[in-house]
Amino acid sequence: MSGGYYVPATSRWPILGSLALGAMMVGTGIKLVYDTGTPFMLIGMACVITVMGLWFRDVIHESMSGLYDAQMDRSFRWGMGWFIFSEVMFFAAFFGALFYVRTFAIPWLGGEGAKGVSALLWPEFVAQWPLFNPPDSAVPGPERVFSPWQLPLVNTLILVTSSITLTVAHEALKLGERKTCRNWLAGTVLLGCCFIVIQGVEYYEAYHHYGITLEAGIFGATFFILTGFHGVHVIVGTIILACMLVRIWKGHFANDHHFGFEASCWYWHFVDVVWVGLFIFVYVF
Repeated sequence: MSGGYYVPATSRWPILGSLALGAMMVGTGIKLVYDTGTPFMLIGMACVITVMGLWFRDVIHESMSGLYDAQMDRSFRWGMGWFIFSEVMFFAAFFGALFYVRTFAIPWLGGEGAKGVSALLWPEFVAQWPLFNPPDSAVPGPERVFSPWQLPLVNTLILVTSSITLTVAHEALKLGERKTCRNWLAGTVLLGCCFIVIQGVEYYEAYHHYGITLEAGIFGATFFILTGFHGVHVIVGTIILACMLVRIWKGHFANDHHFGFEASCWYWHFVDVVWVGLFIFVYVF
């Protein structure tokens, strides 16, 4: 401490993390352009994961050693809050693209407000969502779409239930009931794994039986961008909660000092809210 402000110890992880991330992105760029950068990309990805693991290890050690004060706790909370805000903006961009296509682009192509100009372009164009078979298009649409009341509804119920089980676990931790916390948190991790498996099944069905692929026009692109990025967030969230479960098992966290656990709850609830939006605007309407 110096003058009332926390002075963090010197750390090599920020620069190593930057180098690892840069290597991963260079490898990704080479793969996209020349299709030869896969090894470099995988090495960079492995380095990123390694640096993150070692960095988090140090943060946990510092926390368990009592090195953080109230100011550091506020710093962590603000940092996590701004991170989630950035995630909100991330998904808002993709939801915005979906709304723009459905609300403006398709009606315009169908002749709305164009005084018949679209008839000169595609006389047989039908302004509907999704675009199953745009006329004169080299990019065909999907053959059919998912019923929202089957796998999507099951996954919705799973994620909503997981938010409830995680809340129970959090409240149990605040009351010092560690066994109850551990059991309900384990249930949350299990529900997260179930969601991931079911979404994998859904993607298999989409590609092999529904004609919904990344090449299936604007519907395929928006479907996989929105649900795919969300699925990655669920995988990350499940890994985070599994780490919290291990820490609970090892006796980490106190009733009034467990922001690592609390931050994971914030993240998971955010991911759940995003899925509810996906269920409504991608599957139902």
